[in-house]
Amino acid sequence: MTDLSAAHDAAVTDRTRLAGSAYNGDRDLAARQSLYQWQTPRYDLPGLVSERLGDVRGRVVDIGCGNGKFIQRLRQDRPDLSLLGLDIAPGILAGVPGPVAVADATRLPLAAGSVDAALALHMLYHVPDIPQAVRELARVVARDGLVVVSTNSDRDKAEMDDLWQRAAGDVLGVERGPARISLSARFSLEQAPAFLGEEFRQVEVVELPGTITVRDPEPVIAHMASYRAWADQQDVPFDATIDRARALVADDIARNGAYEITCLGGILVCRR
Repeated sequence: MTDLSAAHDAAVTDRTRLAGSAYNGDRDLAARQSLYQWQTPRYDLPGLVSERLGDVRGRVVDIGCGNGKFIQRLRQDRPDLSLLGLDIAPGILAGVPGPVAVADATRLPLAAGSVDAALALHMLYHVPDIPQAVRELARVVARDGLVVVSTNSDRDKAEMDDLWQRAAGDVLGVERGPARISLSARFSLEQAPAFLGEEFRQVEVVELPGTITVRDPEPVIAHMASYRAWADQQDVPFDATIDRARALVADDIARNGAYEITCLGGILVCRR
């Protein structure tokens, strides 16, 4: 691992940064989530997760529940379930329908076998010790229980990575600037089955490919700007790069009529 990638990993997993800045409210997370309304095909991710829990009865814990998008959907679809939301960031839990608690994914405050399903959706890449978090998932779920995990591919939104480097290069006066920080790089869709396979006998991968098409730069720029908590890791003036990226996207739209981003995320459904 290079010094730079080690520094990025440390920044992506730093609890103070996560709780105090990146997720101290839901503005930045909501900006990342909202980009998908321009995706084709349009996936109803909370609905897909709800469907996967169709045979589950009893207790479900959403670990790293963020702004409660999945809990809210499950409360609507499955009022019979007993739901608990956990997150390390107290600020983001303020708007989540309870019960909720502040907790660490590597030390869950739950008894062994005490839940019938666990969710870990777009969050395991923020955990410093991913194998330990996977062991905790396996520990707290009942023997016949279900674990649903989600993350993005290494190839997800490659156009936005390229856009960042183009914009940063222009700001710095070089051909291409430094790479943008990647949140999911530590636990990508390609890596996740090996991590999960250490504890779960069955790991089903459901890929969710799509294309985001926008005719206005702002949804793309809002997504890019939502990484402000990691601005010190970007090795380039953050606001100037964002402004330059906005101009580049506007130019692309003027030339081509739209700006397209190729997406690849997925869910992994695990059984012991």
